[in-house]
Amino acid sequence: MKELSLMDELVKSVSIDNMLNQRQAVDDLLQRARLLLLEAETLADAAHLGSIRDLFSPRRHHPYDINVLDDDGHRQAMHILDGPAWVYLMNESGNRTFMDRTARQKWDDQIAKGEYPAFTKETVTATFGTLHLSREEMFERGVIETFRRLSWDYKTNQPFKFGKRIIVQYLANEWGSLNYRALDELEDLHRVFCILDGHKEPDHRDGIASQMQTACANKDTQWTGPYFAIKWYKKGTGHVTFLRSELVTRMNQLLAKRYPNALAYG
Repeated sequence: MKELSLMDELVKSVSIDNMLNQRQAVDDLLQRARLLLLEAETLADAAHLGSIRDLFSPRRHHPYDINVLDDDGHRQAMHILDGPAWVYLMNESGNRTFMDRTARQKWDDQIAKGEYPAFTKETVTATFGTLHLSREEMFERGVIETFRRLSWDYKTNQPFKFGKRIIVQYLANEWGSLNYRALDELEDLHRVFCILDGHKEPDHRDGIASQMQTACANKDTQWTGPYFAIKWYKKGTGHVTFLRSELVTRMNQLLAKRYPNALAYG
């Protein structure tokens, strides 16, 4: 107490006792806030929201600066946390499977740029209600895009109906490596067949691209899956032979809805 009395004498305009009491109160409140933030982190993780810790990490780069102590900080923090919730719900809803590549890219870009609404009952209902109603249209558009990339006559701007097989250009290069863009196109084709066959889209980590690259690393020049077999050649072309004619017929029927005069392949 003598030391405090001496300090009071040295700084007469300030109550040291009061400062120490206030500091202790701040310490107590920070401890309570830390416990509340840990509880919020647990709940956020269970709800597939973003990480609470990321809001306070100097290594985390957000589209805008955030100060959780500002009046607008809470809204900004919740907006950042909502992004992963939209991603999770999209993946779980199954709607992403029905999206063509363009629609997927648009969705991913909006999430990356933070261009999404608050995650509320109203916005979720509106967003996924619209997506659900447009599933068939999205899927048919994806089918057309698959034809456009794999089976299209650009001179007449008409697609070719699928026959027993198609030829994919630039599937492999002169060193025997596979072209990533061509692999993406084959992944899209496989996804369409999965949907028509009533199966879920396979995990991309073990999809066609991964399996074909493994085959290529093993010096193989062919791959066979449930819907088609592929053989690639040194000149770069790949021959895709379809194994499920009834699914090919259904794809051609979807094509005929938009292009009744589609050309016969080959």
